[in-house]
Amino acid sequence: MKHACFAFSNRRFVRELVFAAALAAAVFSPGALLALAQAQAPPPGGAPDLVASLKATPGVLGVDAGQMASRKQVIFAWFENKQAVLNWFYSDAHQTVMRMYTPGASSGRKPLADIADGSGPILAIASLTMADKGQVAGVQLPVSQIAIELYAPLPGGLAIGGRFAPATVKVPGLLEATPSPGPARE
Repeated sequence: MKHACFAFSNRRFVRELVFAAALAAAVFSPGALLALAQAQAPPPGGAPDLVASLKATPGVLGVDAGQMASRKQVIFAWFENKQAVLNWFYSDAHQTVMRMYTPGASSGRKPLADIADGSGPILAIASLTMADKGQVAGVQLPVSQIAIELYAPLPGGLAIGGRFAPATVKVPGLLEATPSPGPARE
């Protein structure tokens, strides 16, 4: 997997943090919105159903989420290509959440500026750790950690009886096999 690292200049870091907050909020909207609702009154009209919106975005190949042993909540979102990520970034649902949870963030940014236009597929891994109160500047969610990382599959690998990534994610050189049934037991 190739890893797209953050440049830690303040301006770029804030832009990437806004993207991470919005994607993470989309993935963890039930838990994050519950925690947020306990901390403040809900916005007029409520928040959009972001998980459903993410899954309905053209070019989204699959979405999976879970909690790690470290208590980080993680979302895995597979996108067909850079354009699919941009489709999500500029969607009404995503923009609404960005305004709700990161008010005042710059909307003039160009997301994925360092990613080649023909890139894909792209795996976005968003992670966050919930907290009693917000600890991340500029993010109105009760979290102590939030991150987003972008990956692309390398050629090769082996999958027997299924895979972690959705079958719609094309991986050059991936060997896929169906497991053979074991010996019959009596």
